[in-house]
Amino acid sequence: MKFDFLPLALAIAAALTGCALPAPAIAPAAASRVLLLSVDGLHQQDLANCMAAKTCPAISSLAQTGVTYSNALTPGLSDSFPGLAALLTGGSAKSTGLFYDVTYDRTLYSPADNTCSGPQGWNIVLDGTTGFDGINGGALTHLDGGGKFNPQSIPHARINGSCIAVYPHNYLQTNTIFEVIKERISGARTAWADKHAWAYDWVNGPSGKGVDDLSRTEIDSIDAVTGTSYADRHTHTQVFDNLHVQTVLHQINGKDSTGLQAAAVPTVFGTNFQTLSVAQKALNANGGGYTGAHFTPGPQVTEAIAYVDASVAKIVAELRAKNLLNSTLIIITAKHGQSPGDFSKLVKVGDTLTALMEANGYVDAKGKWGQHATTSGKLNDGTGLAGTGAIETDTIGLIWLKNQNQLAAALTTLNANLGCKPPGICADGPQALILSGAALVSRFGNPALGRTPDIVVQPNPGVIYSGSKKKDAEHGGNSPDDTHVALLVSLPSISAKTITSEVVTTQVAPTILSALKLDPALLNSVKVEGTRVLPGLGF
Repeated sequence: MKFDFLPLALAIAAALTGCALPAPAIAPAAASRVLLLSVDGLHQQDLANCMAAKTCPAISSLAQTGVTYSNALTPGLSDSFPGLAALLTGGSAKSTGLFYDVTYDRTLYSPADNTCSGPQGWNIVLDGTTGFDGINGGALTHLDGGGKFNPQSIPHARINGSCIAVYPHNYLQTNTIFEVIKERISGARTAWADKHAWAYDWVNGPSGKGVDDLSRTEIDSIDAVTGTSYADRHTHTQVFDNLHVQTVLHQINGKDSTGLQAAAVPTVFGTNFQTLSVAQKALNANGGGYTGAHFTPGPQVTEAIAYVDASVAKIVAELRAKNLLNSTLIIITAKHGQSPGDFSKLVKVGDTLTALMEANGYVDAKGKWGQHATTSGKLNDGTGLAGTGAIETDTIGLIWLKNQNQLAAALTTLNANLGCKPPGICADGPQALILSGAALVSRFGNPALGRTPDIVVQPNPGVIYSGSKKKDAEHGGNSPDDTHVALLVSLPSISAKTITSEVVTTQVAPTILSALKLDPALLNSVKVEGTRVLPGLGF
């Protein structure tokens, strides 16, 4: 089997050689600030289709003074954490250490083990339960996630002889654009808004202080008006996303995210939209997802894209009203795509990968490993088991073996069950891959160090390791629909162009620094991975 996982060497080569168009003769004026707008699930095909259909006029207008990258890819893994980390650090999971929202680290101790004297190996779950509302498996009743961290979700590490708590910002293994900008630009202010109130603490970077104004909003919290979470349907998710649109408008108007305190307009700021992702995942039979092989949007996706465009229009209008538009670099992109874009290719096989690994003893049986072994039965109540190994699946499978000496046996088991009939893992096509050993180390780092999975399984495109009756799409892997995302960089002084050569979303971070006249090499991941500035901008 063969599948392109976009090795780092190829990514760097693409960035070095792929620019088909020269930079403009006159370089654009330097930006005074950068606004980053991430739209979960926004494929390049979505952008091209809405521009052609004239259903996203605000974004189309930005493209008239911007560079559209029609072949932008995420760096190998396409879940929210690695996707956003690429944009904010310039690195892939190999240098950031973020493989997924849920991971496993062999070096960590459980949250309850504050002496670091018990077994090592902890299943880190960074989601809505990271906030205090999640303590003892409680309901997520507050929009701010409970106002502080759930101590039961914070593991421990032994460092220099001391047992210390590992918060999400400690978990990130590299620095961020926020930290660099605050350190290098006098008076700089930074801001970000995202979907989880406390799990996204990692955007602060290892210093824990990168973001001055981090909006603490939780998408999985219960809306008091409806009695349901904001992610239950795309029209409800708009209510949640509107909070972040208003946050950005406040910041443009010289206030903090609440609108209650005066504050300088941020030097770098932005937010993430969830509405499109929820519409893409909705059941096709109910109008979710796409209606054809060419990303023809169904009713919910059509509405979601129109909503995002209207939100962009509000933001642009506010920048113009405050005389800030000409000096603000606007970047529109996505942490990840969504798979499949063609409903006819959808295969929901159930979580056969986890079942196969459990049945053969490579991880403890379901209910007995990591955070699936809690007393309450709910994640992050602090009672999970350490040292069990872990598996995370959706459109990809990440496997941390309980015993790394079983790698060869586990690979034999997987390769003996490649078909789609249970207990098969549906990885028998030409675009599937079971990655391990030296090939995995070169792309994602060394599993022996504790963080990197032992095995990465990319099933056939369109396969989701789920039997969910609520979702017809997911993301996380390296199938084309997961990785091929929109990327538009706009500034009024830029001449419109489209660059068709391959670029990677890791190139956004060094481009942001370059636009602000900072050295991209101040980002550690940029140095380690050789990430280049996006071509064609002239910064």
